Amino acid sequence: MTMQTRVFIVHMSTNLSSRLFTKAKEIGMMSEGYVWIITSGMTNSIRFIESSAHNSMQGVLGVKTYVPNTKELENFTFRWKRKFHQDNPTILNVELNVIGLWAYDAVSALARAVEIVGTTNFGFEKTDASSNLTDLETFGVSLNGPKLREALWGTRFRGLSGEFSLDNGQLQSSTFQIINVNGNGEREIAFWTPENGLVRKLNSTNTSTYSTSRYNLGPIIWPGDSSSVPKGWEIPTNGKKLRIGVPVKDGFREFVKVTHDPSTNTTRPTGYCIEIFDTVMRKLPYAVSYEYIPYAKPNGEIAGTYDEMVYQVYLGNFDAVVGDTTIIANRSNFVDFTLPYTESGVSMIVPIKDSERKNAWVFLKPLTWDLWITSGCFFVFIGFVIWVLEHRINEEFRGPPSHEIGTSLWYSFSTMVFAQRETVVSNLARFVVIVWVFVVLILTQSYTASLASLLTVQQLQPTVTDVNQLIKKWGVCGLPASANGGIAAAIDEIPYMKLLLGKYCSKYTMVESIYKTEWIWAL
Repeated sequence: MTMQTRVFIVHMSTNLSSRLFTKAKEIGMMSEGYVWIITSGMTNSIRFIESSAHNSMQGVLGVKTYVPNTKELENFTFRWKRKFHQDNPTILNVELNVIGLWAYDAVSALARAVEIVGTTNFGFEKTDASSNLTDLETFGVSLNGPKLREALWGTRFRGLSGEFSLDNGQLQSSTFQIINVNGNGEREIAFWTPENGLVRKLNSTNTSTYSTSRYNLGPIIWPGDSSSVPKGWEIPTNGKKLRIGVPVKDGFREFVKVTHDPSTNTTRPTGYCIEIFDTVMRKLPYAVSYEYIPYAKPNGEIAGTYDEMVYQVYLGNFDAVVGDTTIIANRSNFVDFTLPYTESGVSMIVPIKDSERKNAWVFLKPLTWDLWITSGCFFVFIGFVIWVLEHRINEEFRGPPSHEIGTSLWYSFSTMVFAQRETVVSNLARFVVIVWVFVVLILTQSYTASLASLLTVQQLQPTVTDVNQLIKKWGVCGLPASANGGIAAAIDEIPYMKLLLGKYCSKYTMVESIYKTEWIWAL
């Protein structure tokens, strides 16, 4: 597949770039879909470009040195134009660009540096004469040169072009203007500063952080008078399409399904894997043309195993393979793989059964036998404590031994349903009853909740918990039939198992992940 770039960055002289854009328009490279960016070397002099070349640059983006408009600049420009017309009366519509301003500021900086160094000791050191010396080498060397250079490098002032400062001898430009060539001039769409990056307006209040967001750019008119952002890449109309192989399978068609249309004699793949691939390709910033090729025989059956299908990429019959293809070691010897788009693995599903048998004695299940015995002992013990504290002062707890025992036990057990009729007199007995009633309340509420859960919720448990138990119990694991008919468990990749459980969640459950794999695209 051949692809052509449609993004161009131009860095050349004004005259040469003017000829370039004129030729580019002639051959159709200034139409919709192209992107042209010019550097500051050309943008700073864009006003001097001929009108014919300027018309060929419609939609071009440029980076331009920003020169703040000040009163000093206006006065100087007025005086410079007047002087220029006096010396050159035949030249009209002359403009002063940033290069001229830099030259003026450079001379001003040199004058400031001379004032700092002074004019004393401005002599020159003569070079030793030699027959091999050139004319330049016969010039003398200023004795004040090093001091003048240091003073010049340290000069800081606000000139006509903005803040003037030198860094290692290079003039620093602190702010750039992003322009869009449109009509007879250029439109300002953003600024760039070292502190804030791209900003829509200078001195904006929301410039506390550095930004490179395209949302800080103003509206751009691209070549071809288009407002749509070009993708930057395009496949020629005669380019070869990508051949994407897809498997033809019978089971689990939710992932990949190839449908044949007899009326048009065409095939159309669908499914989860296909949708992911199509979505990713649409999200690419450039157009990619591709077609799906089923890996099948003329009769519609799959032409081979998944290993053989992946190997077709290595042979060059496919450019890529899309489907429920797992990355394994032997396949990676022949193809490269994309990043996985789903976590997978091999797991086992088994039938489930209700572990609780519903019978007349189910009401005993919420509590263990130890708890039943402990609770009964405490009922007897509390009855005895109440009798000890009350029988001397309370007539209701007096009488024959059988009456006293019956009354004490009745009082203790009646607290379970809060139906005790006897009145306790002793404060100590009342305290014991309060604590005991609180304990009985917790016990009865817990019992009620557990019994309700046993009677309403189906207690489902797997018939097998791991592979070792499967081998020990049935002697057969995997897909072959068990001794009782059918299969005892199914072992396959987790996406398939989850799809199966989605349909039959009331009959089966997943019990173990055996090892991890990942689904990918083979390239």
